[in-house]
Parts: sequence; structure tokens; C-alpha cells
Amino acid sequence: MPPQFDQLRVVLVGTRNPLNIGAAARAMSNFGFLRLRVVNPYEVAFREARSAVGASPVLANAEEFASVAEAAADCSLVVGTTAIGNRDPQHPVRRLDEAARLIRKRLASSRVALLFGSEKRGLSNEDLSHCHWLLRIPTREKHRSMNLGQAVAVCVYELARGAKSAAQRGEPPAANAGDLDRVTTVLLEALRASGYFKPKIDATAEGKIRRLVHRLNLSSSDTEICLGMLRQILWKLRSGVES
Repeated sequence: MPPQFDQLRVVLVGTRNPLNIGAAARAMSNFGFLRLRVVNPYEVAFREARSAVGASPVLANAEEFASVAEAAADCSLVVGTTAIGNRDPQHPVRRLDEAARLIRKRLASSRVALLFGSEKRGLSNEDLSHCHWLLRIPTREKHRSMNLGQAVAVCVYELARGAKSAAQRGEPPAANAGDLDRVTTVLLEALRASGYFKPKIDATAEGKIRRLVHRLNLSSSDTEICLGMLRQILWKLRSGVES
């Protein structure tokens, strides 16, 4: 198994069917991706899947989280999956073949979270706000959506298929999602203090700022510089001291 495979975190959000959880874990094991995370799964389904006879180590070692933000906090790239349908995505949407090349490149140096939504509704707008961009499996127009287990299998197969060409050297490590959330939080505070935003902003505006920060593709060292600048600006705004 190539070492970069250990950098991928497959994240199932709000999954309700134990068969789908099991099928996703089996597909991951088939292609050498062993890090499964679940966010607010239907508890009965999750327990049933984990206790199934012959359940793979992928499922037995799955990590459980309360939110997408927590599940992706240590990842430098967060990619959501979507069938699009009638939705108007606010992110770039890439076909699986292009997306797989970009994900493999990032896996050579840092962790990547690949998000799959619930069987019924997919990923919510709140879930998507934590993503850098979205991935679409090129199914036919009249039948866009796939079974969850099948979707995971197709994605991890495509990632494994071109793994030998994924080497990446000389680039600084990218900021993980936890670092980007810290930048987003301080930036929002500064925007409120400056009067750009009202004291209470709605989730739509906050989501736009989070997506903007993700699009900047900051390195881990960049985030520390940004946090330092933003904190200084915020201190000046709150203290009323002119520069």
C-alpha cells in the first residue's frame, strides 16, 4: 500500500443504512484506504455495521465525530461529493478524473478529507461550507445519484488507479482545516469590529467568508502570518488606537 494512502480520510456524514456503511468500508479496504470517519451517523445503523460478522478493520477502527469541522480539522484539503441535481453549488465542481489527480497530489504531502453525504439528502450547505471544492462522478444526466457504497468504491478506485504518478516535492505543507477555521474565526471578528458586518451575521454570509478563506490555498506557515496580522488589526480596532 503506497504510504500516501494513509493520508486520506473518507468521511461519511449522517449515514443511516448499515449496509452502505459496510460497503463503503469494504471498498476502502479493497483499495488500501484504511481511515474512515463518520459524522453523526444513525447510531443503530453504525452499531449494526460495526458488529457485523467479518466487519473489516476499517470499520472497527472508524472514528466518530459530532461535526464536519471536527472530522476535517487536521486535513489540508476538504473535498465534498455531489450529484449537483437542482442545486446551485457555490464551489468549483470537478469531474472525478480531474479531482483524483489533485487529491493524489495533495496526499503526497498532507491529509485530505473526502466527504460523502447521507443517502437521502447528501451534504448540507453547512457541510459544504467546510469544503475547498466539490467532486462529481460523471454519471448520465437522467440518473445522477449513486448508492453511497458504490460512490465510495468508484472514488477510491480512481484514487488508487493513478497513485504511482502522485509524487509532489518542494511545496510547503498546506494549512489544515482546523488552521483555516481559526483564520476564519478571527477574520469574522475583525469584520464585525470594523463595521463591515453587523454584530450578528447569518450563516450564509459566514459560509461565504469560510469558502473565501479555503480558496486562498494557504500553507501552514501562511496561516500563522495571517492570524498574527488579523489579531493585530482586531486589537487596534477594539482598543481604538490609531496606527
